Amino acid sequence: MLTKLTDLLGMIRFSHTIFALPFAGTAAIMAVAMPLPNGSKITIGVYQFAGILLSMVFARSAAMAFNRLVDHEIDAVNPRTRMRHLPRGALSRVEVWLFLLSCSAGFILSTLLFFPNRLPLYASVPVLVFLFGYSLAKRFTSAAHLWLGVALSLAPICVWVALRGIAANGPIQDLAPALVLAFSVATWVAGFDIIYACQDADFDREAGLYSIPVRMGVAGALRLAAWLHAMTWACLSFLPMSAPQLGLSWLYGIALSIIAGLLVYQHRLVRPDDLARVNVAFFNVNAIISVLLLVATGIDCFI
Repeated sequence: MLTKLTDLLGMIRFSHTIFALPFAGTAAIMAVAMPLPNGSKITIGVYQFAGILLSMVFARSAAMAFNRLVDHEIDAVNPRTRMRHLPRGALSRVEVWLFLLSCSAGFILSTLLFFPNRLPLYASVPVLVFLFGYSLAKRFTSAAHLWLGVALSLAPICVWVALRGIAANGPIQDLAPALVLAFSVATWVAGFDIIYACQDADFDREAGLYSIPVRMGVAGALRLAAWLHAMTWACLSFLPMSAPQLGLSWLYGIALSIIAGLLVYQHRLVRPDDLARVNVAFFNVNAIISVLLLVATGIDCFI
C-alpha cells in the first residue's frame, strides 16, 4: 500500500503543488487583510484554512491523474515520457481511476468546510470539468498552454470567493485584487508551460498534437513565453494599485525586483538550440517565485 501511494504521488508530481499553493495562500492573505466594503475584516479559522489546503491538493491531484489517464497512449510512445508510471506498468488504469475518483470526491467534500458560504460547493464540479479539459486541449488547439494558465489562475479567485463571498459582501469591484493576481498566474503558468513544451516540439508535430512550439517554432515560442512573463511582472506591479487598502510597499517592491531578475534568468537558461536546462527553469526558478511572492505579500500586509 505504501509503495502504491508513493507511485501515485510520484505519478502526479505531488511536489509540484508548490507552484499553485502559494498563490492560493497569497490570495487568502489579501482576503483577510483587505477590509470589507463596510470597513470590517474577515477572519480565517481552522476549517477555512483546511478547506483551502485540501481543495488545492485534491483538485490538482485529480487533474494530474486525469491527465495521465488520457495521455497514457501518447506517453507510451514519447521517448521523454515512456517511463512514467502508467506506460511502464508501475500502476494500472484501474488504480489511477480509483485515485482520480477519490481525489475528485475529496475536492467536492472539502468545499463544505467553507459553509455557510455555498458558492465553493456550487462551483466545485464546473471547476473540476475545466481542470480536466486542459488534458484534452492539445488535441484540438494550440492554446492549451493558456488553458493551463487559466486553470491554475482559478486558485486565487476561488480562495477569494470562498473567504469573502460575492453577493453578501459588496460590489464586484471587491474581486479586483484576486483578478489581478489571477491574471498574473495565468500568464506566468502559460509562459513556463510553453518553455516546457519546447522539449516535445518534434514529437508533437509528428503525433499531430497542437502546441505553441509546433505552431510558432521553438524560437517563436520562447519569444512568446518571454512576452507572457513580461505581462506577469506588469500585473504583479499593478497589484498594489488594485487594492491600496492592503498597504503593499517597500518589501513587496523588493520582491518584485527579485522576481524580475528570476524571470530574466529563467529565459537565459534556455535557447532554441539548447533546451538542456529546461527543468531548472521550469521547477527551481518558478518554485522560488511563487514562495517569494507569498512571503513578501504576507509580511507586507501585516507589518
